[in-house]
Amino acid sequence: MPFNIGWTGLILIVLIGLLLFGPSKLPQLGRAIGDTMREFRKGSRQMIQEAEAENVVDVKPQAERKSVN
Repeated sequence: MPFNIGWTGLILIVLIGLLLFGPSKLPQLGRAIGDTMREFRKGSRQMIQEAEAENVVDVKPQAERKSVN
């Protein structure tokens, strides 16, 4: 499990969530957290791809300059 949370810790988190938000709000809260995590992963993946694309563009001219000199 991520963050090394065991089953007892997970059960404790769910129980605290039930006490704070109630059983009717808990599915909405879980869905919102899931959507947020999905968007964060999507954004970080796009940033990595853009950075890799920039590195490929930047590396090629340097290699050509070295071969010319």
